[in-house]
Amino acid sequence: MLPITALYAALLLAVFVALSALVGRQRGRANVSILHGDDMDLAVAIRRHGNFVEYVPLALVLMALIEANGGSALFLHVVGVLLLVCRIAHPFGLQHDKGVTPLRAVGAGGTLLLLLALGAMALWQSLTVLAGG
Repeated sequence: MLPITALYAALLLAVFVALSALVGRQRGRANVSILHGDDMDLAVAIRRHGNFVEYVPLALVLMALIEANGGSALFLHVVGVLLLVCRIAHPFGLQHDKGVTPLRAVGAGGTLLLLLALGAMALWQSLTVLAGG
């Protein structure tokens, strides 16, 4: 079982569902079913959702691998909480009429740093096992 990864997958699912619902709502308002029809609010909603979909699955896969290989529960909880915070912050900071906002920087930058930490931990675990340690 992977209870820690499952916990954060479930919490992140709530964010995913909210972002998906916002895309659907904007599609209804703009009366656009494909792409964004030059509606900037719809384009932003699509990118908020898309960005989540591009990064969160890899983070969860890495968390699951680390947990399955006996990774630290504390490490996984810290990463899970920070990932949740970053993925909630990012959509609030992603706006069509502004450049990089503080929330976007925290969300995107934090997510990338967390992915690097997860990748480093997974690599360390793998190399330790492969080296016979």
